[in-house]
Amino acid sequence: MNVLKPHLQTTIWTLLRAGNSQREIERRTGISRHTIRDYAKRFAAQADPPQESNCPGVATGSEAGSPSQTAPPRPPALPQGATSAASLCEPHRTFVEAQLRLGRNAVAIYQELVDEHGFAGRYNSVKRFVARLRVHAPEQFDRLSFAPGEEMQVDYGEGAPTLVPGTNRYRKPRLFVATLRYSRRSYRRVVWVSSQQVWAELHEQAWRYFGGSCRYVVLDNLKEGVIKPDLYEPELNAVYAATLAHYEVVADPARVRDPNRKGTVENAIGHTQGTALKGKRFQTLEAQNEYLEHWETKWAAPRIHGAERRQVQAMFEEERAHLQPLPPLPMQYFRDEQRTVCDDGCIQVAHSSYAARPAAIGTKVLVRIFERRLEIRDLKTQALLRTHTKAERPGTVVLPNDERVFNPSRQTRQILAQAQAIGADAERLCQLLFSIEGRVGQRKLWGIVHLAERHPRQLVNAACAQALDDGVYSYRHVKLVTEQRVALALKRLEQMAPNADACDGLPTQSHALIRSPHEYGELFAKSAAANQGDLLA
Repeated sequence: MNVLKPHLQTTIWTLLRAGNSQREIERRTGISRHTIRDYAKRFAAQADPPQESNCPGVATGSEAGSPSQTAPPRPPALPQGATSAASLCEPHRTFVEAQLRLGRNAVAIYQELVDEHGFAGRYNSVKRFVARLRVHAPEQFDRLSFAPGEEMQVDYGEGAPTLVPGTNRYRKPRLFVATLRYSRRSYRRVVWVSSQQVWAELHEQAWRYFGGSCRYVVLDNLKEGVIKPDLYEPELNAVYAATLAHYEVVADPARVRDPNRKGTVENAIGHTQGTALKGKRFQTLEAQNEYLEHWETKWAAPRIHGAERRQVQAMFEEERAHLQPLPPLPMQYFRDEQRTVCDDGCIQVAHSSYAARPAAIGTKVLVRIFERRLEIRDLKTQALLRTHTKAERPGTVVLPNDERVFNPSRQTRQILAQAQAIGADAERLCQLLFSIEGRVGQRKLWGIVHLAERHPRQLVNAACAQALDDGVYSYRHVKLVTEQRVALALKRLEQMAPNADACDGLPTQSHALIRSPHEYGELFAKSAAANQGDLLA
């Protein structure tokens, strides 16, 4: 400690007794606060004030006997780190604490105090007061309580490195975790890739693992679950929404950039990665899933939860009875596609045609394709229009006779004009097919017309005449007969080819274009005589 002169010590003691803060004394005297603090401790330990003073008006030791100039009693010692004077912000403590909870800084609070509360202090006073409050006021979170079977939280994380099938490379798969909020019991699985159907299937597996479904599920705004995030009306993808409806569960997507809403599953993912999977490698996904199930059953479920001070498995047994019962049938997954209604009133799916009425010709409809059936829905309202059983063979037409369209369109006239160019029999067969099947038969008409692009028209027209004679009005029959006639014509050409090849192989001695050998001899003789004359010259 620096040793001050007696008059400076007396000055410090006098200012401390008057209630000035150490910072104020430093500003007035220029003495360091550390030195002032040390002398304050020293004065508190002494019974008397400093003995000598050159400052006028301050009692010294020789004058201590005079009753009029006896010094007043020394103020009690202050705790270490405390100031002797209250802050000017103390009357506004409630307002400052409320502003800090809103995340406002010291500058904004100071400006608010001056404008609305008539604060007369300086900004540094507010800054010091705010710094003390922030040290003793940690961040606060509202801890929510949930009933058994009420909520489940889900999210994706990263699993342990796993060998990619068919390679020597390791990659981290996606780790799916579903945690019941009441009991903290979790379901953990790793998958290589995720999709809308995979995301929904993992939910279904989790509910069947728990033995029932919860009332609602809290998820992140990932694309597998939420197509368009929104605070009031988030848009879920169709497969996920249908899965939740099948199990009578309501989705509650967390707000964007608000992971604390699903803090339970966030902690579960961190617990899994930091304890179960840390430093491990697996050869297959199945091996990692088996290890996760073993770890959950043996270690995670029997543990005592830190906040609840209860065993997780015991809380899960209590919660199991409150889960919703599972439906008898599992979810039937589907995919949605858009199709345009053709001029025959049908849509095409996997090379088969299905009636789409009452959808108008030329409009787009939503086709929901299941494993064994398909649904035709309105594109805007999602209203169900038709339901069909999926055709087992490509090319099948699922269309009642009373819904067939027989009035010719511009495309029909174009096909008949091309059939007329092939031949009379081809045109007659195409007109007969259209009168029997209507516009849905135009595909067969196109097939017959396109045969003329690969085979001679005479053979196609002859095949159509044979089809009319046989009474088989089918594109397949015309195609088969055409190919047979083409094969027979090629066979006949092959039989005629050897004689032509033999004649072409022998050299011909006489022809109109071949001159006589005497003419070639005379030409050579004249050319030789001319060359000899040039050499002599």
